[in-house]
Amino acid sequence: MKRFRGLLAVPGLALCLAQPPKPAPPAPPAPAGQDQVIKVDVNLVNLFFSVRDRKNAYISDLVQDDFQIFEDGKRQEIKFFSRETDLPLTIGLLVDVSRSQEALIEEERRASFRFFSQVLRQKDMAFVISFGADSELLQDFTNSLPLLQKGLGAIRLNAGVSGMSPTGSPVPIPGGGRGTVLYEAVWLAAQEKLREEVGRKALVIITDGVDVGSRIKIEKAVEEAQRSDAIIYGILFEDPRYTSWQFGGMSGEGPLKRMAEETGGRVFRVDRRTTLDDIYTIIQQEMRSQYSASYTPSNEARDGSFRRIEIRTGKRDQKIQVRKGYYAEKD
Repeated sequence: MKRFRGLLAVPGLALCLAQPPKPAPPAPPAPAGQDQVIKVDVNLVNLFFSVRDRKNAYISDLVQDDFQIFEDGKRQEIKFFSRETDLPLTIGLLVDVSRSQEALIEEERRASFRFFSQVLRQKDMAFVISFGADSELLQDFTNSLPLLQKGLGAIRLNAGVSGMSPTGSPVPIPGGGRGTVLYEAVWLAAQEKLREEVGRKALVIITDGVDVGSRIKIEKAVEEAQRSDAIIYGILFEDPRYTSWQFGGMSGEGPLKRMAEETGGRVFRVDRRTTLDDIYTIIQQEMRSQYSASYTPSNEARDGSFRRIEIRTGKRDQKIQVRKGYYAEKD
């Protein structure tokens, strides 16, 4: 298991220097033929999005001509479009194991394994990170259900702040660590695990949404998820014993909703009518009901700026769920 304490340090690289061999004479160019492949570096923005009607039902029969894509208010030409739902999927599961989640861990473990069992296909990959006082990689990328089950079995309480019991004082008492590093966990998962991956990428976060220990701000967590093209699905799972007094009644739903909506996802709440299993079923359906579209930006500048994205259809009662934008990474 790999434990992340705070922000990651990049490991040093050992370089081995040797006398390079003499270069071989260049081979003559191959004659052009019909089977010759020419590779061209094209700057494409890839979008995965879903569409729902006024009753919140998914609409899965739209075609390319039904959509218009805008970047910073300017319409873009759609280069590729697909309703494919079998593109490889990479899922990062982030589980809150702080003190306020102690009574919920077993249910999180059981439902999460069932989710993996239902959603993962042959080309899909998943990893598991727990976060409390710090973040811990419990299982790296794998398609193996036994390995994921083992990783979920390693989920344990990780409370860096003591004295946070419903029967005691609601004021956190330092206990040799920090509180809940939610934003750091998102930042680490996006940068360390998802930045170099391709295809559809999602972070599923089970938490009460409260962060009391991260050394980075929510803005940086959102930015890193956007740079990694990762969609965040937040699952608000709260212990009723804590919600009435925790942190003076502060709710974590707002920050969790912000991270989700900025990346094209959304937030679900576990309550008496909706179980964790129910929510996992909805997320699974949504990830398998996405459209895919790509365009080459009319603004060709690679200046690192943030570009806002909007997708429209001809019907006002159709709600499109897509990330708010992307960063035009410098060359």
